[in-house]
Amino acid sequence: MARWDYDLVVLGAGSGGVRAARLAAAAGIRVALIEKSRVGGTCVFRGCIPKKLLAIGAHFAEDLADMEGFGWSAGAVDFDWARLIVAKNAELARLETVYTRLLRDSGVTLIEGRGRLADAHTVEIAGGPSLAAERILVATGGRPALPELPGIEHAITSDQALDLMQLPRRLAIVGGGYIAVEFAGIFNALGVEVHQLLRGPAPLRGFDPDIRATLAEEMVKKGVDMRCETVVTHIDKLGSGTVLGLAGGQTLEVDLVLYATGRRPNTEGIGLEAAGVGLTGHGAVAVDAYSQSGVDSIFAIGDVTDRKNLTPVALAEAAALIDTLYRGRRRAVDYTNVASAVFSQPPVATVGLGEDEARRRDGAIDVYLSRFRPLRHTLSGRDERTMVKLVVERATDRVLGVHMVGADSPEIMQGFAVALNAGATKAQFDATIGIHPTAAEELVTLRDRRADPADGE
Repeated sequence: MARWDYDLVVLGAGSGGVRAARLAAAAGIRVALIEKSRVGGTCVFRGCIPKKLLAIGAHFAEDLADMEGFGWSAGAVDFDWARLIVAKNAELARLETVYTRLLRDSGVTLIEGRGRLADAHTVEIAGGPSLAAERILVATGGRPALPELPGIEHAITSDQALDLMQLPRRLAIVGGGYIAVEFAGIFNALGVEVHQLLRGPAPLRGFDPDIRATLAEEMVKKGVDMRCETVVTHIDKLGSGTVLGLAGGQTLEVDLVLYATGRRPNTEGIGLEAAGVGLTGHGAVAVDAYSQSGVDSIFAIGDVTDRKNLTPVALAEAAALIDTLYRGRRRAVDYTNVASAVFSQPPVATVGLGEDEARRRDGAIDVYLSRFRPLRHTLSGRDERTMVKLVVERATDRVLGVHMVGADSPEIMQGFAVALNAGATKAQFDATIGIHPTAAEELVTLRDRRADPADGE
């Protein structure tokens, strides 16, 4: 009898788990994939895809307002939020069908249920069998984290916000990260009175300071009531409304409260401790550069490891792991120069080091920055500015960071990520002829270096 039921058992059918299972099966490995919910995970159902679909839908409000400056006129228009949610859900169901078919066509055994590690080689399925596996991959992702706060039960998270069937009239969003600013943009564009409350001085902590300042300014211009350095002390239900108590004795009454103050890894209740797997202080699976835990037979990828929580990173981790385990090519993921985007309104895109981080790491840097009115808004009349920025290592002329706030910035940034990974210099940016008229050309036409107080300028 074979010692193992499967060579690899994967817990979690999100982006990383699905990719790992398919690649392993393609290499001739016997794979079982266990999922207690829907195939597709956070990205498909509670993150990237549905959120961007809603952001696209919301942005039509500005497109309709802008078109008059270009000679268009239209009669009365109407927006049906519930219809958008139904259409979004239909698309997610289609994607789930695609994911499921791809897994089965690849030869992966898909098992519905909740998996729990009994030891280093055994996975128990609630209400089902126990599986003996040579190796186990934990890819259970993460979930929204709610603080311990009086009345927190009256708040929703991003999971529920994606499935609201009716728009609130007044909404408070607590948090300043990418989820918070994205939802603020969506609901504000659709006419909801949005109040965003954040503890810090600006949104998007950890991003380049000019990204943070520019996005805050543009969101306020669009109508978001952004309250920085604001602390919520409690939440009370009052009739059909909700009241937030704020530090200093102030209150804010709204119809709905959305908390977006962070996420935590899904590591509770899946038997990691019983299997001897160590966790970090944040509750993530502790792994080495090759995604291996402290137990030789157990590995983890994606948000459950809390390294760089992006879908393409989880996909890269999955591919690197399968190469390492089954294809004779031991390799780790390089997390430097990973581009990312925030689908706020306007959107943000970035790759490489921010100014503060570059200054701490490299000391002498040069910064090139431009803020300008996009061509579209010379006729629309909208008061919106685009910001582009380069951070350059002075000693080598190498571009360390590229940052942008403005329309199409996520699409633009993908190409510049290639340039940074190739080690491009500012001189090479300068030698590149731009495409005119575009916002992207600004990144290869920046000539004026910003004065640096550190140099006495």
